[in-house]
Amino acid sequence: MTAPTPAIEVAGLTKAYGDTTVLDGVDLTVPEGTVYALLGPNGAGKTTIVNILSTLLTPGDGEIRVAGFDVRREPAGVRAAIGVTGQFSAIDELLTGRENLRLMADLAHLDRATTTDAVQAMLERFELLDAADRRAQTYSGGMKRRLDLAMTLIVRPRLIFLDEPTTGLDPRSRRELWAIVRELVADGVTVLLTTQYLDEADHLADKIGVLDGGRLVAEGTSAELKRRVPGGHVSVQFTDPARLAVAAATYLDATADHDALTLQVPSDGTVAGLRRVLDGLDDDGVAGLTVETADLDDVFLALTGHAAEAPVSEAEEIPA
Repeated sequence: MTAPTPAIEVAGLTKAYGDTTVLDGVDLTVPEGTVYALLGPNGAGKTTIVNILSTLLTPGDGEIRVAGFDVRREPAGVRAAIGVTGQFSAIDELLTGRENLRLMADLAHLDRATTTDAVQAMLERFELLDAADRRAQTYSGGMKRRLDLAMTLIVRPRLIFLDEPTTGLDPRSRRELWAIVRELVADGVTVLLTTQYLDEADHLADKIGVLDGGRLVAEGTSAELKRRVPGGHVSVQFTDPARLAVAAATYLDATADHDALTLQVPSDGTVAGLRRVLDGLDDDGVAGLTVETADLDDVFLALTGHAAEAPVSEAEEIPA
């Protein structure tokens, strides 16, 4: 049985601006119908990758195929297969929501009947029907972002690039957008997401790549990346100080909190690691326990040497 063609295949991708190397030999593969999140600090190269994959920038070296098309030799095929929602909204705020959607449909050369049906479907899907005939300048930030995504989807692309899609949104609007992304993937759409919101990658991504200094320094599922860095532990609550003292003497690498009657035992989050902790405990003396793993903040800090920063346009950091 022939394996399905990956939605994105990148091997040895490079990009430089003069003496400044932005991408330095990036390899990544994104299977169809999945969410791949690119994490990285400002200037790491995330937006540059999106711009190359969407044919907006010419790559240096490397082999790049998107939706089965070579980005250099078959850019028209790539553009016909993808949708892009960038850091900044593409909507015309002087037009209504409906007019913005019709404009995108016209640019895609949809016929009149198809356009009418597609616009109505997008307005309903993104809960914009009540505001459809208001100018977009009156929309809230979350509504504008939903309209922006609806404009991307009106031509039904099977591959979508979301570049910092929730920057500036309030928590409720962010979660609404996350729900939309999950629905798209359930329908078979592939999503490449760039973000500095670590919880966003944690909630949405099937696979995460950590980009730093133009290189992909780590790749894996959220759980796999968390297991690569220290910080995981099992927190055990005891019924009395005497039993806590006995356990603390057993686990020499543990940290005891005598006031809270808890013991934090380092653990890698695996079943074997948890079993090692449980095997040394007396059931009668334990009131409860919780398993804590390192989070993506720990991963980001360990792999890049610094914490995640507030989102900023990469274009502001790259010399012309």
